[in-house]
Amino acid sequence: MPPSEHQDLDLASRLTQDHHQSLKLWLRMLSCTVKIENEIRSRLRATFGITLPRFDLMAQLERHPDGLRMGELSKRMMVTGGNITGITDQLEQEGLVVRVPDPKDGRAYSVKLTPEGRSAFAGMAQVHEGWVAELLQPMPADEKGQLIDLLSQMKRHLNAS
Repeated sequence: MPPSEHQDLDLASRLTQDHHQSLKLWLRMLSCTVKIENEIRSRLRATFGITLPRFDLMAQLERHPDGLRMGELSKRMMVTGGNITGITDQLEQEGLVVRVPDPKDGRAYSVKLTPEGRSAFAGMAQVHEGWVAELLQPMPADEKGQLIDLLSQMKRHLNAS
C-alpha cells in the first residue's frame, strides 16, 4: 500500500483481528463523531463567527426558557464551571444572554437567552440542522433508523451499568 493510502486509514481501520470488536466499534463511533464535530465547528465559525461551545450553551438555554444555573450548565455540557463562566461572559457582552439572580438561591445566578439571543440561536439552529442532514445524507433513511435503534439500545445498556 502506498504511504499516502496508509496515512488515510484511521486507527479503527488498522486494528487487527486480535483486537476486541468493542474497541473497534468505540473507535469507529469516535472517529465519525470527531469528523462531524470538526465540520460543524468549522462551519459555525465561518458562517456565524461563533464557537461550538457557545452554540452548545445557547442550545441548552433554548431548551430551558427560564434559564439554567451555571453549575447545571457545567454538568449538562460536561465542562468546568470556569469554561461556562468564560462562555457566558462573551455571550453576555454580545447581548445574547443575561445573568439573573436565582429566585431559589440569592447567592446563585441563572443564565437566560435574551430575546436577541433567542432570535440569533433560532437562525443558527435551523442552518445547523441542515448541515447535519447534509453530512448524514449519503446514509439511507432505513440505515439511519437501524443505527438510531442500535445506539439507543447501547445507551440503555450503558445507563444500566
